[in-house]
Amino acid sequence: MHRLVKNRKLFLGCIEIQHELGLLGHSDADVLCHAIADAMLGACGLGDIGVHFPDSDDSYSGVSGEFILKKTLEICVRSGFHVSNIDSIIVAQKPKLSPYISQMKTKIASALGINEDRVNVKATTEEKLGFTGAEEGISAHAVCIMIK
Repeated sequence: MHRLVKNRKLFLGCIEIQHELGLLGHSDADVLCHAIADAMLGACGLGDIGVHFPDSDDSYSGVSGEFILKKTLEICVRSGFHVSNIDSIIVAQKPKLSPYISQMKTKIASALGINEDRVNVKATTEEKLGFTGAEEGISAHAVCIMIK
């Protein structure tokens, strides 16, 4: 999850989404890509993105979610794994994300070198409940099957 703030672009699933607020983070704060990368690393027993892309390392300042996905794939492949499939969900009150889902699937699949039919992206709201419902931030969750 990341906080929504003014004067930042909003990136989700490797694409820029037009919105008056963007996500705050050391990188481009693409919460969907971060959730997918964490799911990949977790499925391989390789820690999380904080271990591999620490916010204390300035070389990762401003990097894209696509970069994180590609580098995560390299880490997993070095350990003998490849991606079987991904299921993910973005939790956001606004903006409406359904018009962007197809593009996100295409970009994520391309970054990971897999067919689009192995990537599922969903979006939901929390019916104005919690920090996402109050439009204070956006969160994402993902599960991934990795095969050795």
